Amino acid sequence: MDITPPLTLWIGMGGGMGWDKVLLTLAELVVVQGLLYLLLMLVRSDRHPNLDALRHSPQSAAEPASTETPVSVDPSGRMFIFMLPCLNEERVVKASLDRLLGLPYRDFAVLVIDDASDDATAAIVGAVDDERVHLVRREAPAAREGKGEALNAGIRHILRSGLLQDKDPADVIVCVLDADGRLDPEAPEAVAPMFDDPTVAGVQIGVRINNRFTNLLARMQDVEFVVYTELFQRGRRHFGSVGLGGNGQFMRLIALLEFGDAPWSRSLTEDLDLGVRLLTHGWRNDVCPSVFVHQQGVEDLPRLIRQRTRWFQGHLQSWTLIPRVLRGVPHRARPDLLYHLTSPFLLLIASLLTLSLIFAVAAVAVAGLRGYSPGLSWMAMAYLLVGAPAAVVGTVYRDVERDTRISLWQGILLGHVYVVYGLIWYVSGWWAVWRVIRRQRGWSKTARNIEPVAGSPV
Repeated sequence: MDITPPLTLWIGMGGGMGWDKVLLTLAELVVVQGLLYLLLMLVRSDRHPNLDALRHSPQSAAEPASTETPVSVDPSGRMFIFMLPCLNEERVVKASLDRLLGLPYRDFAVLVIDDASDDATAAIVGAVDDERVHLVRREAPAAREGKGEALNAGIRHILRSGLLQDKDPADVIVCVLDADGRLDPEAPEAVAPMFDDPTVAGVQIGVRINNRFTNLLARMQDVEFVVYTELFQRGRRHFGSVGLGGNGQFMRLIALLEFGDAPWSRSLTEDLDLGVRLLTHGWRNDVCPSVFVHQQGVEDLPRLIRQRTRWFQGHLQSWTLIPRVLRGVPHRARPDLLYHLTSPFLLLIASLLTLSLIFAVAAVAVAGLRGYSPGLSWMAMAYLLVGAPAAVVGTVYRDVERDTRISLWQGILLGHVYVVYGLIWYVSGWWAVWRVIRRQRGWSKTARNIEPVAGSPV
């Protein structure tokens, strides 16, 4: 997962009234850099309210796919293989398989990699009577070595099982989905033409949170993913630095095979790692923001912080990619990728500057209570550094959520709430640093909520 959006949007919170010139100068540089980058992405994202023809209502995003017989539609003559790495996913895997098997295409397969689950995941998948569903079971001690290794096991099965038959690997598209992923039925058809360009290795679609109406925390995660796609991924198309995410990433098999039968690394953010390495091998990544994969958002704060800490720690591991970027990425993409890979360091600096801003605001408030002038111009400037990015976030999100009739002012209010939500990255960042210092790498997976299967009561 990319941590650049929260860095750029909330980095302005760190600018304020420092206690010495060095801190003040550093704050000004970080703030200016963050706001300029946000402005650049806003301009380069080429966002227009009616640019995307496919927008989906909250109801359609939440409903299971139909179980009716799919029509015979074959997007661009390519074969799609949907890979679902699973570790204890009995709560969601049946509903996910039902949705995929209901897609209106004929030439696809679903590959479930059971990573030594100790629940009923494998039994549920094995009971599905459909020749398009394939189960790969990993056993201890080789299993549970991370999502990347599970995906690598899937690639080895594709190559050795005869699943491809006589298909050209250049015409096989591998799509990675989380076990709770709800793919828009139009997604393969929308993505397929983008692979007509032989230089494109991967296409990332948008990510939405399907339980965003449950509570405010889930809503903020939806805002986060929308802003990432609508501003940063769109903007990066112009620089050739589009990233790949862990859910809803489509990749050309022939590009993956450049890394042998183990294209994914053991990084905690194997998706980020793969996306950058593809760029260093001369491939291009693209984004398709008109279709989405809908996933569960985390509904309680401790679990969310743990998840973001894992992402941050994986981002720290990606610093080893910097030499490859300097050697093998086109000049146009290098500045953005270098900024992207070093953003954890800038985010940690921003957390300290934010703390200084909080103390400065408190000092001004105390001075006001004692009868001194509160410095209204300074307070207005401090608010502007926070309010301007919040307004951008709210406006972008409101455009995407038009179907739910969110007003402009409601969108801007959500943008301001997102300022507070962005502080989660500061906590997660320092926790990740502590884990790196202690050489801790293991993680327990994020628990899912139960999802109904097609035909069952919701």
